Amino acid sequence: MCGRYELHSHPAAIALAFGLAHLPDVHARYNIAPMTDVGIVRTNAEGTREFVRVRWGLVPRWAKDTAIGNKMINARGETIAEKPSFRMAYRRHRCLLPADGFYEWAAVKTGDSSRKQPLHIGMKDASLFAFGGLYERWLSPEGEVLDTCTIVTTTANELLKSVHERMPMIVAPADYARWLDPANGEVADLIAPYPSAAMTYYPVSTRVNNVRNEDAALIESVAPIADGDAEHDPPPHGPEQESLF
Repeated sequence: MCGRYELHSHPAAIALAFGLAHLPDVHARYNIAPMTDVGIVRTNAEGTREFVRVRWGLVPRWAKDTAIGNKMINARGETIAEKPSFRMAYRRHRCLLPADGFYEWAAVKTGDSSRKQPLHIGMKDASLFAFGGLYERWLSPEGEVLDTCTIVTTTANELLKSVHERMPMIVAPADYARWLDPANGEVADLIAPYPSAAMTYYPVSTRVNNVRNEDAALIESVAPIADGDAEHDPPPHGPEQESLF
């Protein structure tokens, strides 16, 4: 799954990497959490790429209550073509979410108990990359408009499967155009684990467990959790979302 990530690249680097005509309105964020506004890259009605802000947690257009977005921060890639929550967005509303890294929590034995060690996961060369996502527009009976998104997930690659059985779908730069093209329905092959050889991870502070912490120190490498270490902030709990997928 993917429940937290970070984006700190300069707007000019984001514009260059994603073929944007204008610099995106974005600032460094080191602890991006669900149900907050995030930046996505999508193809607009004119056929050009744009960077827009939407809420992370997809609300289908048929939903009666926007609270459903709490349970739809991720979409299982194996079933998005059939599930009512995602199939229309998969056909017509695919997007990319720029990222510099994401977080996952690994179980670590400490004596007779187990703790959760937060890990920062990204590219070996520390380059900017993109999650594959879907977006939707919801309209309330009163005319309120809400744009939302979800991150597509797939099975974990060899590097990450000991940490978690799932990982976010990562789209290679060469495949950005195909994933973003709403006229191209032949994209199922892109929903696959990203190559392990290109990725790495390292332990980071448990301060990332608390969404109120939002500073560059969160992505700095630290010594792994050891016996006797105090746990100040428990790891976040992922939404109960399997039944929706």
